[in-house]
Amino acid sequence: MWVGYPVSFAHRFYVFVLGPLTVLLLMYLAFSFYPLLRPAGQEVPLSTIIAASLFTCARLFIAYVLAVVVAIPLALLTTYNSTMETLLLPVFDIMESVPILALFPVIIMLFIQFNFLNGAAIFILFLAMLWNIVFTLVGGLKIIPKDIFYVTQVFGLHGWGYMQRFLLPALVPQLVTGSILAVAQGWNLIIVAEVLHTYIPGGTSAQDLFGVGSILVAAAANAQNGVFLGAVFVMVVIIAMLNLFVWQKLLHYAQRFRFD
Repeated sequence: MWVGYPVSFAHRFYVFVLGPLTVLLLMYLAFSFYPLLRPAGQEVPLSTIIAASLFTCARLFIAYVLAVVVAIPLALLTTYNSTMETLLLPVFDIMESVPILALFPVIIMLFIQFNFLNGAAIFILFLAMLWNIVFTLVGGLKIIPKDIFYVTQVFGLHGWGYMQRFLLPALVPQLVTGSILAVAQGWNLIIVAEVLHTYIPGGTSAQDLFGVGSILVAAAANAQNGVFLGAVFVMVVIIAMLNLFVWQKLLHYAQRFRFD
């Protein structure tokens, strides 16, 4: 129960009262003691770390939206009939198995031609998220009871009405589950996605993107322990808040669309 949506009074009290108060207390302590953790001449204000985290969140959000927009048609196409499934699933398996980091230098070289390094970061995050959502949606479509499909035929649902009234709502539980996995994968890759100079021939740290990932790497490289701890703390708070106030609510909302 402690990983699902709060249903009991104790769980609701923990999620909506005790949890937020704990986060606020930790934030207060961070603001109070963070200056004491910063070595002289290596100061990075906490406000800068928070701003960098917002830039990181923006990249993750754009990549996530793109992944959802692409994943839904791919999943629907894959499950359209047995021929498409036999044809596409092995291809998707291979594409998912190819290490994303092996493609990163090529992606950077492509986007650097347009002076759009943010695009390289977003694209690599998009690839990291895409297959989690695709395979979760495909699995969800395959477990829809056959009787439900027959009911849609009885009521004459077809075309956009079939998509709007049946198929898209049926995907909601799997979309939420796949989204949680996808965004978690994005956070795992954020350091790589923002620290670009290591993949650029003759690159310098000036080519890194402003974000919490690049701050973490720079702090670790320069032994800025206070900055590193501050960045980790801000990142953990953001992830916790997303879990409490976005994913938990969406998981609860998605329950109404389940067929079991």
